[in-house]
Amino acid sequence: MKYDVLKKQNNSKMCFVCGLKNDFGLQASFFEISANELVALITPTEKHQSYPGRMHGGVAAAILDETIGRAIANGKEDQVWGVTLELTTKFRKPIPLDQELRIVGRVLKDGPRFFEGTGEIVLENGDIAVSAAGKYLKVPFGKITDSEMDDSEWFHHENSADPTEVEIPDKATGE
Repeated sequence: MKYDVLKKQNNSKMCFVCGLKNDFGLQASFFEISANELVALITPTEKHQSYPGRMHGGVAAAILDETIGRAIANGKEDQVWGVTLELTTKFRKPIPLDQELRIVGRVLKDGPRFFEGTGEIVLENGDIAVSAAGKYLKVPFGKITDSEMDDSEWFHHENSADPTEVEIPDKATGE
């Protein structure tokens, strides 16, 4: 099913998942969509492999963790930060390199201090390669790090190739 992109979330400079200056990172872009979900787009390369031609399972867990954790910010004016407390993954299919992947994340429970969510890595053919569920603690940014988060570290990055809509499989196929 196709969904409209409502907003693109910020990128960072050096984060392994979204850092645009991290030559070994995934350089993911995150898009809030009309289904009240978050979609990350990545194309893993040899830098992210385990077995030849396959993305490493730890890298898969990292992108799922980030996508689920960022989903709490959907539609919010104020930035909400989450720290991972639990992440459970289920590996279903190998993840090929050099193919665009869609990672879908959503919040299922949103409490005053905690939130919980789920997500999937979707292959080009629509198959679910990995699914995850996580629990996160809401934490002010100043308690996560001593570093400043200025415009050189956390910024909006428009790209002419950014999609205006994304296609994701029906949620029933991801269960």
